[in-house]
Amino acid sequence: MKFRDAVVAMRPKQWAKNAFVLVGTLFGHRWAGADLLDAGLAFIAFCLASSAVYLYNDWIDRAADRRHPVKRSRAIAAGRLGGRQVALLALLLAAGAYALAGRLGAPMVFLVSAYLGLNVAYTLWLKHVVIADAFAIAGGFQLRLFAGTVGLGIPPSHWLLLCGFALTLLLALGKRRGELVAPGSLLGNTRSVLGDYSLPLLDQMLGICATLTLAAYGLYTISPDTAALHGAADLPFTIPIVTYGVFRYLYVLRIDDDGDPSRLLFADRHLLATAVAWLAAVVLIMR
Repeated sequence: MKFRDAVVAMRPKQWAKNAFVLVGTLFGHRWAGADLLDAGLAFIAFCLASSAVYLYNDWIDRAADRRHPVKRSRAIAAGRLGGRQVALLALLLAAGAYALAGRLGAPMVFLVSAYLGLNVAYTLWLKHVVIADAFAIAGGFQLRLFAGTVGLGIPPSHWLLLCGFALTLLLALGKRRGELVAPGSLLGNTRSVLGDYSLPLLDQMLGICATLTLAAYGLYTISPDTAALHGAADLPFTIPIVTYGVFRYLYVLRIDDDGDPSRLLFADRHLLATAVAWLAAVVLIMR
């Protein structure tokens, strides 16, 4: 087993998605040393768990991936990583995730288990069911949000959870749109569910999710409970930043042939600058 192939198969570039675990620490004002350490451990636990999921998914889909114009070059599909190697690496990653989760308590162990269980169901079944596949992806992100709140003993805001659900569903549908317009999208694609989607349908659902995301975030920022919790009434000033980010994401989806949110965030300078500006504004307002 080549070290580079093993690392690439773990998809470390996708670890950015686990930043959702840190949202609770940010909005819960848990910036002290111990709390920040726990959030970091939770983040690493989900990075390990997500890498185990990617390995499992790629092994299950290896035959179909060999017929895909891009995925056939992956280490597992190309045969550079064998079954025993994949199984050993996935088990080590899952064990590491559980070890860190166990240090953080039973709720975190449950959430890591739920995340792994959901992704097994997604790989074997849900990703082949239209619309349910997008909800399963959004559910994985929601479990990350719960890990960063309930898992760390931070009470989550209902508005924040709603905003997180709408945003993650937006990202999931954006990913499906990117896969649908990608060259050879329906040729040898492991996602047979793409044949059940159409661009007009996905664009309509994206518009609904974008509206729900902005509405939920706006209501969260103007809520009296939010102002009382953070001791600041200036969070609504971040609404234009979030609105620009959502609009930019929808625009980039029209000119991009992938839709992968982790890649788009770093590939598009406007999206990256928007994310940095939003984070800086939130920290400045809530400090």
